[in-house]
Amino acid sequence: MIRKLRLTLLTVGLVATAFVTVAVRPVHAETAASLDADASAALTTLYQHTPSTKLLGDKARAILIFPNMVKAAFLVGGEYGQGVLRKQGRTTAYYNTIGGSYGLQAGAQSFGYVLFLMTDHAVKYLNKSDGWEIGAGPTVVIVDQGFAKNLTTTTLQKDVYAVIFDQKGLMAGISIQGTKITRIRK
Repeated sequence: MIRKLRLTLLTVGLVATAFVTVAVRPVHAETAASLDADASAALTTLYQHTPSTKLLGDKARAILIFPNMVKAAFLVGGEYGQGVLRKQGRTTAYYNTIGGSYGLQAGAQSFGYVLFLMTDHAVKYLNKSDGWEIGAGPTVVIVDQGFAKNLTTTTLQKDVYAVIFDQKGLMAGISIQGTKITRIRK
């Protein structure tokens, strides 16, 4: 019985890994120029649909934009995307983000997300660390549409604000997950 369960879990894990690998490939930007263009379009879309996030952008020391994320899971899941770091409106570096999860989950989706680095400490941590793990560094606040409507200059007290937007597809479940952001060369 236990051996059969282990074999089933191994099979499910391998199928999920293969699915994530195939689903992630189209996300890879061909050039730095195309990634920059996608990031600009994503940020413009975010500001249009959630105008209060413009306040975050205006106050941020830097903005890390991941315009085309892909996530897929069936018990075991993964997500991947590439992004740009902008300071004062100019791209200064490129990053990728890779995440993994395990739990009762199934589905696939694409989305964009933006990390508004509000403090010099958050920017330094990103630049100095060898890969930044969400939850293991500066304080990160996940901003949903309801929270975004209440943003003011006096409520901006955290190091990093993460905004997820433009979600397509369906992902459901409960899982434990981790995400790592690493600088890449373009």
